[in-house]
Amino acid sequence: MRKEIIINAAADQTRIAITEDGHLAELFVETPHQEKMVGDIYMGKVAKVMPGIKAAFIDIGLSQDGFLHFSDIGSRLEEYSAMIGDEEDEEEEEGEEPDGSSDGSPSPVSPVSAAPPRRETSRTPRRDIQIEKGQDIIVQVTKEPVGKKGVRVTSEVSLAGRFLVLLPFDGKVGISKKISGFKEKRRLRRLVQPILPEGFGVIIRTVAEGKEESALKQDLEDLIATWREIEQKVKSEKAPALLYKDMATTSSVIRDLFSNDVTRVVVDSRRLHKEIRSYIHSTSPQIEEKIELYTHRQPIFDAFGVEKEIEATLSRKVWLKSGGYLIIDPTEAMVVVDVNSGRYAAKKDQELNSLRTDLEAAREVARQLRLRDIGGIIVVDFIDLDDEKNKRKVYDELKKEFRKDRAKITVLPMTEFGLVQITRQRIRQTIIHSFSEKCPACNGTGIVLSKTTTINQLERWVRRYREETGEWHVAVKVHPDVVVLLTHGFPSRRLRMLLGQRIYVRLEGDSAMPASEYRGYDPQGQDVTEKYS
Repeated sequence: MRKEIIINAAADQTRIAITEDGHLAELFVETPHQEKMVGDIYMGKVAKVMPGIKAAFIDIGLSQDGFLHFSDIGSRLEEYSAMIGDEEDEEEEEGEEPDGSSDGSPSPVSPVSAAPPRRETSRTPRRDIQIEKGQDIIVQVTKEPVGKKGVRVTSEVSLAGRFLVLLPFDGKVGISKKISGFKEKRRLRRLVQPILPEGFGVIIRTVAEGKEESALKQDLEDLIATWREIEQKVKSEKAPALLYKDMATTSSVIRDLFSNDVTRVVVDSRRLHKEIRSYIHSTSPQIEEKIELYTHRQPIFDAFGVEKEIEATLSRKVWLKSGGYLIIDPTEAMVVVDVNSGRYAAKKDQELNSLRTDLEAAREVARQLRLRDIGGIIVVDFIDLDDEKNKRKVYDELKKEFRKDRAKITVLPMTEFGLVQITRQRIRQTIIHSFSEKCPACNGTGIVLSKTTTINQLERWVRRYREETGEWHVAVKVHPDVVVLLTHGFPSRRLRMLLGQRIYVRLEGDSAMPASEYRGYDPQGQDVTEKYS
């Protein structure tokens, strides 16, 4: 598979496209108003503790408080709290180790434990949560804000480098599951363990495969130096405060995704090209030659066919090569994908037709979810299949395609109604939210009231206004098309209101108003629309 990273940098937007065999697979967008937040570390203050939902809300200085679920509060909360506390607090806590032993005075920022507890996950929630309102706490952003929801945070902090992920207050050495060779895992573990300072743990990343000790050691030293800077900021800052800002989107993509399996990186900015080459030269010089500067006049995304695929990504309808198509509809609770056979009927065997369309749809669904970065609950309505073996084939095809996705995904087998339920890890807003905003006319619903319905509502509003105020005239602002309907014919709708309700309606056309809305004003010019609605 040919994998390429295409970077388009403009003054107010940077777009990073990852293509696989010429097809767009992932897209990242960064603007000054939508900076990447995942990985940022804050010293926050507990704003609310809500045991009923097993969560707390953390004030980290943003417009919305961060959401901290109790399952994201790790076993090392005490050590992080010691970093924030004053000298007396630290001395009182130093003699007591997490396992209950007392062995002198280990540094509060470098605790030592013979058998440190394993890092907590959502599957192993802690039951002894001790967190209270007003408490200072160090947290790290794990999910971007989505809609009205603020960021999600965790108290288990980590620092990602090129080859290693540093785990403060943890003594383990983990290795990426994507490194399959037993000998290579053993070699990497033996290289890292002797150079790892006490009180720290690491996860060895996939790109570390085949690297020598010098590269790993340099990466580890850089991460520890960054952590020492965070420790110093903790002592000088007051909550809420930003302690550490992770790399921007472009840099993090290069750090995390530019590996040996990438054929090349093409960038149209000389500044970014220089920065990327400098970073890769110091970490992975053997792949530095894969970085190319694009200098042609044709826009880079046009040249690589990415722009057209982005336009298709914004559409709710996605065509399949067979003639079938997908309809992708987001709802409040989930995303629904409908598979349709369209004009595909190459064979008389309906079951075979349906299977072929479903298999192609399964591959495209996996690609679209990854490309659009759709998270949460997804329900796919496949074309009905009678044979259980065929249902299994579609399920297996989905699982195979989802292996290419870096997000955590759970897929359930197809139900008797042809539905497949999927959950996909949500980290940031979907791509469509990065490129679009709610329609001012329909407020995102996709439908608006008919003009006739609007006029009927207006007539009822005028009747209420006349009865409650006793006024003989009112000014109404509506869309010009509604003005035409109200004044058309004899007797017109406005004339009927004058004769039937004894009130004169002065109409004012405003093309900026949606055709489904109206505004009413009293003789003093006050907007009284809501008052008599």
